[in-house]
Amino acid sequence: MKKSIHSTYSGLILNNIEGSIQTHSAPETKRVAKELGTAILESPKRKGAVVFALKGELGAGKTSFVQGLAKGLGVKENVLSPTFLIVKSYKLRAKNYKLLYHIDCYRLKTSKELLQLEWKEIVGDPNNIVAVEWADRVKPIIPKDALWISFSYGEEDTRAIRFR
Repeated sequence: MKKSIHSTYSGLILNNIEGSIQTHSAPETKRVAKELGTAILESPKRKGAVVFALKGELGAGKTSFVQGLAKGLGVKENVLSPTFLIVKSYKLRAKNYKLLYHIDCYRLKTSKELLQLEWKEIVGDPNNIVAVEWADRVKPIIPKDALWISFSYGEEDTRAIRFR
């Protein structure tokens, strides 16, 4: 990975540019996401939250990505998938943003369940950054300007990460 994700993909946040990258380990996936998190902190605010809609099979790298993203955003806590909590928030020390929400929709059966967890307020607040694992399960309520990130297995230990 010779090119910095910061320079290569920071435009994704602002311009909905499509792109993809391959990683060869969980630490490399975390580094990619960390750089993207750093780029977000330098981007101008939107009308609502910055939303990352993550989809992919079990073990494809979604949680590793969120862990790296959190590091890039300055989160000091250990970030684990909130599978049983569904929603977990982390305070950010950034000027532009106040909270990172990590949401895991794996156990949800309908979008209505997420709406009951203050979803509209979370995504409506421009001070929030939201990472939604299993976002395809609640696709009807994901904001239209969300950055969709698909994770898939490649050869051996590689993961393909596609941004759109």
